[in-house]
Amino acid sequence: MKLTVLGCSGGIGGAQARTTALLVDDDILIDCGTGVGDLPFEALCRIDHVFITHAHLDHIASLPLLIDSVGELRTTPLIVHALPETIRILHSHIFNWLVWPDFSAIPDRNHPFMRFQPLKVGETARLGARAVTALPAQHTVPMAAFCLDSGEGQLVFSGDTTYCPDLIAAINAQPALRHLIIETAFADEQQGLALASRHLCPSMLLEVLAELTGQPEVHVTHLKPGVDDRIMAQIAEGDSPLKPRRLMQGQVLHF
Repeated sequence: MKLTVLGCSGGIGGAQARTTALLVDDDILIDCGTGVGDLPFEALCRIDHVFITHAHLDHIASLPLLIDSVGELRTTPLIVHALPETIRILHSHIFNWLVWPDFSAIPDRNHPFMRFQPLKVGETARLGARAVTALPAQHTVPMAAFCLDSGEGQLVFSGDTTYCPDLIAAINAQPALRHLIIETAFADEQQGLALASRHLCPSMLLEVLAELTGQPEVHVTHLKPGVDDRIMAQIAEGDSPLKPRRLMQGQVLHF
């Protein structure tokens, strides 16, 4: 499998600050932030599945526009995989005919442009030889991390999370983990804000990494603009044996 980073910023401001969106092969999106908008139209038409970690705007901003753009050209619905709680939020607050049309009922409920597919923590969606499993994570809203499995290697994406023992255990349970994409949204001097908003700061990330039993490549995502260099400097000062690196827009990972 191939993962292309369309967006990995914790905010906006400039061409390199697109919010979270990861393209897997050419037909799967993991989250649907503003980075999706840089794809050419032909590439948007090839996306069949979107896996949503949680319902915060920076992770779903492009989802309504994606469906609106390609819906009439599709012969099958775009499948949106998410926790049942996340689906309820999306239905109630986005696809509610007030903020945006309910594309799960357009043109009718028997032939919709979009279909929601609930995916509970611990469950796996199988797409041919590929598998996507929802893992536990902790944030201010219902949240799932994802493990992507090609059959030859695995990648775990934390989504937005605070320190979560269950997520650490789930990461350690992956036998062929090659890549870990994990958030660190705030600098250490903002630890109070990180705790309140259930994000990580460098010292908390280093605690997580110290408990990992494998040796994945670690990629740090969701850095807030303006403090991103400070965050990475603090992570480097921690001298983790895993040598975390900053995830970059446009980066390609194979597994």
